[in-house]
Amino acid sequence: MSDPTPPSDLSEGASAGAPDTPIGAPAPKPRQSFLRRHWLALGVFGVIGLPALGIALWATIALNWSYSSGKRAGYVQKMSRKGYVCKTWEGTLYTDIARGFRSDSFTFTVRSDSLARVIETLSGKRVAVDYEQHIYVPTSCFGDTEYFVTGVNALPE
Repeated sequence: MSDPTPPSDLSEGASAGAPDTPIGAPAPKPRQSFLRRHWLALGVFGVIGLPALGIALWATIALNWSYSSGKRAGYVQKMSRKGYVCKTWEGTLYTDIARGFRSDSFTFTVRSDSLARVIETLSGKRVAVDYEQHIYVPTSCFGDTEYFVTGVNALPE
């Protein structure tokens, strides 16, 4: 006669790793990988996030690394706040060879509101501006020119 008790290796379940699984039930599916579970979020980040991160890094490097710096003297003729979304201070300085003779104009950008106000008060007077040149700035949102004024001094006429 046969023994009514099942063999000892099947009495605990279908496998040693899943003691609650009844005999004959299918094994549970393995968990999907991280990439398969989050493919949409990773795709959106790849299309939007990586380029935005790259542009932000590019702008940070371009605005913090100065290609050249110097000083220009002349008369401030124009100072204005421009832009629809990104408001920047833009100005024009006419350099002079001798009193009354203009040689060329120097357009510049001012990032500081307080410095722009000082330059506005000195408009029409002879000044010397300190500037830094930042090349390859990614958008005009940071300024229309690559010359950023960092200081201004009034000069005697």
